[in-house]
Amino acid sequence: MLPQEIIRKKRDGISLARGEVKDFISGLTNGTISEGQVAAFAMAVFFRGMSAEEAVGLTLAMRDSGTVLNWDLPGPVVDKHSTGGIGDNVSLMLAPMLAACGCYVPMISGRGLGHTGGTLDKLDSVPGYTTQPGLDLFRKVVREEGAAVIGQTPDLAPADKRLYGIRDVTATVESVPLITASILSKKLAAGLQYLVLDVKTGSGAFMAKKKDAVTLAQSLVSVANGADLKTTALLTDMDEPLASAAGNAVEVKNAVDYLTGAHRDPRLHEVTMALSAELLVLAKLARDDKSARAMLQMTLDTGKAAERFQRMVAALGGPSDFVSRVADHLPQAPIIRPLSAKRALNVTSIDTRALGLAVIELGGGRRVASGTIDHAVGLTSLAGKGQPLAKGDPVAIIHARSEDGYARAAAIVEKAYNLGKAPRKTPAVIQRIGATKT
Repeated sequence: MLPQEIIRKKRDGISLARGEVKDFISGLTNGTISEGQVAAFAMAVFFRGMSAEEAVGLTLAMRDSGTVLNWDLPGPVVDKHSTGGIGDNVSLMLAPMLAACGCYVPMISGRGLGHTGGTLDKLDSVPGYTTQPGLDLFRKVVREEGAAVIGQTPDLAPADKRLYGIRDVTATVESVPLITASILSKKLAAGLQYLVLDVKTGSGAFMAKKKDAVTLAQSLVSVANGADLKTTALLTDMDEPLASAAGNAVEVKNAVDYLTGAHRDPRLHEVTMALSAELLVLAKLARDDKSARAMLQMTLDTGKAAERFQRMVAALGGPSDFVSRVADHLPQAPIIRPLSAKRALNVTSIDTRALGLAVIELGGGRRVASGTIDHAVGLTSLAGKGQPLAKGDPVAIIHARSEDGYARAAAIVEKAYNLGKAPRKTPAVIQRIGATKT
């Protein structure tokens, strides 16, 4: 069928057959469909939406636009995806913890988007670490070390890259079916057997309203299971930073401290354990959540998770003593100074998105897609909701490249924190969303 006829059908609210969706994505991949036609299709989907069947067809067509990995491994192949937030470094702990439990984790992660940090940007602060290895090295590291956290290669779901680039400049990024297909096509191309989704809601999330986050989670779970990828989702709170650190090198340091037991932020621990346990139960390596958490805690207590992380880092080009000498290997900002509370009250609420913007203001994120990142800058010792502060206590410690950068970030952070007498805490994990039984 002509691409303009497929666009017309979707414009008029007529469901597309899988063959029609497949033909359109094939044309998108090989360049026989113009950018204008792709933009028109994206806008039609934005306004008309897609049925679950259509969304599954779109996801599978995008998966099949490139290489689809097959794994012949003695354990389950698992992964997790987060919709993004502030201080969300869960992937850096989850992957080695699950590997130490007998899983294989081929994790394809992304860079920072908007106010949120990206796992790849964090790992770029590790000297020598290769975030864009070839598929052969990727396979080797997963097979031998149990986990590899890398970026999307040109071989995997290339249709997604082109479609996303067009969506980004045509105001169609927020379409739930297109978000769903974008996320899941890459996960399916990685050859996963089990997936857990961390869908965030709150002031630091893309889906700030809970009902919108639930809609996205339900779409992702429905389409993933429709594509034969066993998937569940957890709705988690992003009304405050997940870790007490936000930035690149500072979040890597926070992750190493978590793995070694030097420091574990309570909410970060709960989300990491909940997501990891969900995967162990899905993959039938644990009977229930309680036994899964016991397995995971054992990987931390014995040092096996930290060892797996070290092995992964070294296998992908990083230092062989990274975990034991993390402070020596990570870049540090020349100015590290606290921002102190001006009065004694509790933290009642936080504009979490603003904290992400403060990191960008410091240089720790991109203002434009082609921008460079200062991996040393960021925020640490971030106060959480409900935390009592005496006058002079640090609200945060700011890691800055210059005095001017410190001053700009300090103004944003100070405004982001609201102090009062009646804090309201939200559970770190709000809701579980599983596959709907039919």
